[in-house]
Amino acid sequence: MSGNSLYLTPSPHIFARENIRGIMWRTVASLVPPLLAGIYFFGLRALLLTAVTVATALLTEYLFLLLRKKDTSAVSDGSAVITGILLALILPPRFPLYAAAIGSFFAIAFGKQIFGGLGNNIFNPALLGRAFLMAAFPVESTVYPPPIRSIFGLDVITQATPLTAMKFSHIKTPYINLLIGNTGGSMGETSALLIILGGLYLIYKKYVDWRLPLSYIGTVFVLGGIFWLINPQKYPDPLFHILAGGLMLGAFYMITDMVTSPVTPKGRVIYGIGAGIFVIIIRLFGGYPEGVMFSILLMNSVRPWIDRLIVPKRFGEVRK
Repeated sequence: MSGNSLYLTPSPHIFARENIRGIMWRTVASLVPPLLAGIYFFGLRALLLTAVTVATALLTEYLFLLLRKKDTSAVSDGSAVITGILLALILPPRFPLYAAAIGSFFAIAFGKQIFGGLGNNIFNPALLGRAFLMAAFPVESTVYPPPIRSIFGLDVITQATPLTAMKFSHIKTPYINLLIGNTGGSMGETSALLIILGGLYLIYKKYVDWRLPLSYIGTVFVLGGIFWLINPQKYPDPLFHILAGGLMLGAFYMITDMVTSPVTPKGRVIYGIGAGIFVIIIRLFGGYPEGVMFSILLMNSVRPWIDRLIVPKRFGEVRK
């Protein structure tokens, strides 16, 4: 026998240079531009808020790994950092720091670790943390300060968030302000342009299936357009729906979560369409002006059913 060894391993026998750690940290890098824009528009308080949510997420992850007697080196895979950043991006920039820490703890503990850690969670952890904070701190969760500075000489919009102003006062924020970020709201509701660029990078790297954001945004555009054509005085136009609120952040960074989204291409389209329908229903007919968070969490809950419904044909199978 020679010194060569034969290793027997189960399939699939596919070699890939990418790994979870690399994907997570590149996703973190793609979030840096909108995060920096949020810090520019809302000041260092936004940076402090992000630091608190990220630090709490990392500490919670570490403690739960210790309690579960798991490898604590997994805390450095970047997934907890993503949760912390995303939570900060969907909170008001002046949200109380102690409450933000509680929300970040809840996101990791009850949105991720209680299900068994990365790869086992049913709901998007950051959105689950945000939903908890909406229930626990309803007043603080709906107070959005205006930006402290503008860009390119544009006037800063000092009114309520664009969706709130449109829903309750029929005041429409200019598209350029929505695109650049000169509006009140959370950091993730501003700088749609930078979020789009980060999302396109993720699609280019194949970390994100383009079907998810396209079906989600496309459904909002089509349904929003139908209601706008029916009553343009009452309902916003479809482009406003796309640029306002957290739709872009949800479309590229939350509905595309590898763990909580369907595994088949057809299932992902159904998933995106369903979430888009919920956005329009909540925005136009609900008492809350935004529907992105609820739309994705609701579809998270039915994702296992979608996977069971859309079962791919096995190799060699002939369907009658």
